[in-house]
Amino acid sequence: MLSTAVLSGAVLAQALNGWLLVLAAAMTASIFGWLAWRRERAPGSEHLRALATLVAAWKDADFSTSIRVPENADLAELTRTLNALGNELRDERQRLIQRELLLDTVVQNTPTALYLTDSRERVVYANVAARELFGANSRLEGLAVSELIGRLPGELADLMHRGQDGLITLPTDGEEEVFHVTRRGFELHGRPHTLVLVRRLTRELARQEVATWKKVIRVISHEINNALGPIASMAHSGSVYVERGDKTRLKQVFAAIAERARHLEAFIGGYARFARLPAPIHATAYWDNVLRTVAESEQVAIVAPLPDAPVRLDQAQIEQVLINLVKNAIEAGSAREAIEIEVVDLGPQFRLQLRDRGSGMSEAVLSQALLPFYSTKRTGTGLGLALAREVIEAHGGRIRLSNREGGGLIVSIWLPK
Repeated sequence: MLSTAVLSGAVLAQALNGWLLVLAAAMTASIFGWLAWRRERAPGSEHLRALATLVAAWKDADFSTSIRVPENADLAELTRTLNALGNELRDERQRLIQRELLLDTVVQNTPTALYLTDSRERVVYANVAARELFGANSRLEGLAVSELIGRLPGELADLMHRGQDGLITLPTDGEEEVFHVTRRGFELHGRPHTLVLVRRLTRELARQEVATWKKVIRVISHEINNALGPIASMAHSGSVYVERGDKTRLKQVFAAIAERARHLEAFIGGYARFARLPAPIHATAYWDNVLRTVAESEQVAIVAPLPDAPVRLDQAQIEQVLINLVKNAIEAGSAREAIEIEVVDLGPQFRLQLRDRGSGMSEAVLSQALLPFYSTKRTGTGLGLALAREVIEAHGGRIRLSNREGGGLIVSIWLPK
């Protein structure tokens, strides 16, 4: 967002300033020609010289002056028009200056380190955060980027030397600091420039971590309370039945307590599996083998033909992801025969789609369904789709949910070859 604002501001300032100069130049050429013609017919006119001086000032981008309106009707109309135009140009120039000042104030005070380099890899603009990042007490303009990067810690310096975007964690003062580096190239005044932003994410990530832990605690506390409440009530009822010698009712109480205990065990086990998810063990596989187990166990359709090219993945993990997705589709109301899986070879990657004819999702649910601990089910843990996302991203891929035309859901998965 910040880089877009900076580039938009720079382009706006460049366009407005160029428009003013082009307009002034055009007006200057036209008016000088007219004045020359008038001089031939009325040599020595003081007012014509004043008009020439006014237009020459515009050529130098000076719009601060105006001239007296003469008694001559022809010259009076021209003078009023030029004075009005000068006022418009002056106001537009002032608005441009104010925009540039606002943009510079915003950029200078942002916590994101930002600097702009030219084609010679020298800094032409830098904000306060950039000076702090490089440990400079004075302006960076004119300095070589290589010299500045040499002041940074090794891994961050290597990332910036490579000219790549990336996220990196460095130990600083006994703590870990997370940096995100972004760079964008564009042309300014017809010459190539590069805008580099270095953002410290440690505080933001810490806030996100705290918020996530709070949500986890709320979800687990809610589920445990839902289990312990009935167990406590049934234990009290059981003691009453013991005193009465009602063995039939007592067996029912024990069965209910065991059922709630199993549910709680399964709930906690889901979180444990999520926390202990092993890294994938990649091996060469073929899609007909990967999908055969899913098709046979879940009775779903596989769209032919499948790609012949091999894929590197953990077959057991991908199979389990697909089986879980099929179960989700059935729980959402889709018939098994309406569920289909398709794999397409896109060159550098494969796109796998699981399509169903269930109830689909609302826009609000689509935006959050892949987040851990989010569930619309009364007894859901919110981990099914989150586990799928974790597995796919561990394979270097990505996953996206979308509603299917005519009803149902499409789960799209992209995996590298």
